Amino acid sequence: MEMDKEVVTDISVAENGKVVFAPDVIATIAGLAASEVDGVSGLSGTVIEGISGIFTKKNLTKGVHVEVGQEETAVDLSVNVKYGYRLQDVCANIQKEVKNAIETMTSLRVVEVNVVVQSVTFEEPEKVDKKKDKPEIEARVK
Repeated sequence: MEMDKEVVTDISVAENGKVVFAPDVIATIAGLAASEVDGVSGLSGTVIEGISGIFTKKNLTKGVHVEVGQEETAVDLSVNVKYGYRLQDVCANIQKEVKNAIETMTSLRVVEVNVVVQSVTFEEPEKVDKKKDKPEIEARVK
C-alpha cells in the first residue's frame, strides 16, 4: 500500500472567517530562510532598524520588508554575503529558499523576492593567545 506524499498548501476558509497572516510573520519566515543559505553572513537593516532592534529584540526581521496581500506576497531582503562566495549563486539560493519557505508554510503565492547585497563580510582572524603560545616557543629554543 503506497502512502500519499502530496503536500496540501491550500488554506480552507471556515464558514465564519478567514486566515490572515501578519506581515511580521512573513518577514520572520523570510529572514530565517535567508539566514540559513550558505554564504549569507547576516541580514542588513537600516540604521533605524538597528537602533530599534536594540530595544525591541526584533532581529529576525531586520533587513526584511514584505508586502502581504490576500493571496500573494512580495519580499525585499538586504543581506551581507561572506567573501569568497559567488554573489549571483547566493542571491539565487536566497530567492529560491525564501519563496519555498513562505509558500510551504502559508500557501501565499510569492510574486517576487528582491535581494539587495549591502556588503561583503570577511571572517576575522582567530585571536592568538600570546601567553599560551610563548612557552611552546621557549621550549623549542632550549
